[in-house]
Parts: sequence; C-alpha cells; structure tokens
Amino acid sequence: MSSYPATYYSATRVASSSAYESLQQNLQADVCIVGGGLAGLTTAWELLKRNKSVIVIEANKVSWGASGRNGGFCLNGWAEGLGAIEKRSGFEDAKKLFAMSVEGVEIVRENIEQNNLPDCNIVKGKLSVVRYEAADQMQRYRDRMAQHFNYEYEYLDTAAVRQKLNTPIYKQALRDSTGFHFHPLNYALGLADLIRAKGGRIFEDSAMQSFTRNPQAGATGRYTVKTAQGSVQCDDVVLCCGGYGGSQFGKLRRSFLPIATYVVLTEKLGSRLQDFIRTTDAVGDDRRSSDYYRVVEGDRILWGGRITTKNEQDETRLAAILRKDMCDVFAGLKDVKIEKAWSGLMGYSRHKMPHIAKVEGGVWACSSFGGHGMNTTAIGGRVVAEAVSGESDRIRLFKPYGLTWNGGIFGPLAAESVYYYLRLMDYFQEGRYKGAHR
Repeated sequence: MSSYPATYYSATRVASSSAYESLQQNLQADVCIVGGGLAGLTTAWELLKRNKSVIVIEANKVSWGASGRNGGFCLNGWAEGLGAIEKRSGFEDAKKLFAMSVEGVEIVRENIEQNNLPDCNIVKGKLSVVRYEAADQMQRYRDRMAQHFNYEYEYLDTAAVRQKLNTPIYKQALRDSTGFHFHPLNYALGLADLIRAKGGRIFEDSAMQSFTRNPQAGATGRYTVKTAQGSVQCDDVVLCCGGYGGSQFGKLRRSFLPIATYVVLTEKLGSRLQDFIRTTDAVGDDRRSSDYYRVVEGDRILWGGRITTKNEQDETRLAAILRKDMCDVFAGLKDVKIEKAWSGLMGYSRHKMPHIAKVEGGVWACSSFGGHGMNTTAIGGRVVAEAVSGESDRIRLFKPYGLTWNGGIFGPLAAESVYYYLRLMDYFQEGRYKGAHR
C-alpha cells in the first residue's frame, strides 16, 4: 500500500472516515475518473450532483501528488497571465475565463463552509509584492481590474508593506481580500468523504494500465478502463493526471511536462515571528521564479519556491536552498531551523493553461494545473462535469489551449533553459532598480 510523503500536510491531516480499497473487481459506472487529486475529486463531486454514477481510481492515495503537498493558496487567475490570455482568446473570452477562475475560488470555499469540512483552516487574504519600484504600474493594474474585470484589489505603498513585512526587499503590494490559504490535503480528504457519502466510489492503489473503446456500445458502456486487478466499464472517461501521470495517458501525457517545486516548514518561532511577518495574509512575489509563503499554526513559516525539471529529493539540500531564499528576504532568519522539506511534481503545459478538453468521443481531459491549481482544478472539474452532462458548453473557452506537444525528450532541457532565462530577467529587473537608486 502506498503512503503519503512526509510533509506538513500529511503530518496534520485529519483521520479520514473513509478507507479506500484497491480495485479488484469488474465494475460499471456512467463515468470513470482517473486520478484522485483535486481535479478528479471535484469532477466526481460535480458529476454526482448531476446524478451521474462515478468511480474514481487513484494510483497512490487521495491527493497524494501536487494536490496534497502544495503551498495552499486558493486565488483568482490562471498560471498564464491575464494579458497573454487576452492576446490569445480575445478580451471578452478573457473576461469569462477570469470570472471562471474566481468561481473556482468560491467552489472550494463553499464546499468547505457548506459541508463543514474539518481542519481546512481557511485564512483570508494574499499580498502580491514586488521587489522594484512599481507604484504607478500596480495602481493602474488595480484600476483596470476593477473597471474591466469587476475585481477589487487594495494597493499598499512601501510604508504600508513594511508594516506587514519587515524587509527592505519589497516595495509595493496589492492585497486580495477574496482569496485565501488553507490545508489542501484535509480539503481533499473531506471532499472524498462527501463523494463516498453521495454514492461515488473511490479506489486507491489502482493505477490505470489502459483504457480502450469497446467495439460496440451497449449496456456496459463505450469504454473499458483497466487496472492490474480490475476494470471499469463506462460511457465517459475523465483523465485527471498531474505531474506523476505516465505513458498510459497517451497524447495527454505528451502535452505536459512534470515540473518540480519545493516547500519547507520552519520551527515554531513564537513572538520572534513578529520581527519579520505581521500579517496572516499569504505572500507571493511577481518574480518569474517566485517565492510564496504563509504562516501556519500561528508561528511557523511555510515557504515555497523554485521550479525545475529535476525533482530534488535530498531534504537537507532542499532545506538549504529554500533557507537561503528566505534569508534573502528576512536576513534575521539565517539561524532558523527547518523542520520539514519536501518536493512535488506538477503537470505544466507549454501554454501554461490547463488541459480542459474533449479528447475524443467520451474521453475528457482535466489536467495540467501546475503553477495555479487550487482554484483552477475546482472550476475545471465543474466545467468538465457540465460538458459530460450536456449542461453547458463553457469548455469551449479552453479551445485555444489544446494538447500541444511538450517537446519530447528535449522538453525538459527547453523548460530548464526558459526557467534559467526567466531568473536572469528577475535579477536584471531588480538589479536595474538597485543600480538607479544607489
């Protein structure tokens, strides 16, 4: 049996009321969902509310991958920037996509609050900070978002930022009072319990080996999804693989790259925390290789950052890398003890938007949420459920973001080169500010 990786989330997870066996039977359902992360679980929950019978198969454990070991930020937007979305999709569809991203935030919030999911620990607020002078730029962005996208941000000047974050590194910030941070693994476990209570079935340690279209559609369904010891006959298959998805996902797997990111948890800092961080808001900067962090348990810092195609597993090395990043911002934390360090793989598409699409026939993709997954998995699951049920055609908004080839064996090298280039751009942008204000 698989076990959860050693993270802050797995150490503080709720004891789920559900025990999930592996699939060892030949079963039938309207829909088989492959992947028990937040995309798969949300799709299952939305389909059950539309009176579809659902089976979820997961290769490891519920939310074992990126869904259960991320930074815990649930915010508006997509991994791709809004400006780039406007260029590709046009202004009107960009507005709809942005509104859907906000809807994703509300889906998560409502699932937690309406169902009293335990120990999800919602904390409102997120500060988006910059390391260079951008007062005019940020205020123009605030005004444009309010005017054209009906979304409100609060602008913070340098003095206001330093009241909350005691560092000379940051210059200005925008505060999002609608977004929040939370415990993503406990949310996933609670959502899985809801699925089971509503009649859905979840099987862990049940990796898909293949799915095939049946020669003749009949009472057993159009597709057969096979695992090592069982199968599911169904009319629709929803592929919700992330960075750990393998070749059995076919052209979907050839459309994203597994990208690693890293997170650490500090020791308890007690009153010392107030010397550095005086806000309960989550924090993230706008760098291409961004830092993101938040306070958990009242006085610990959960700090994440870096992206790379190499999945670094050495906890000592991870702790050293992210401690350095932390101390670049808060120099006084150079002696802080790192109690946990972990990594995880995300599925990233080349266009940085998720793959939310009809692949063929009754096969659907709800995948590739790397970089911005807590809200987008939620709205992705709802949109796919609407499409499977014939309720809406909102899935059409994702047509400009198809299954583009990931570059094959050259993909990781290209991604690493792009990442290195973007880091150089960060240094240039911040260095230009420092050089002009000596």
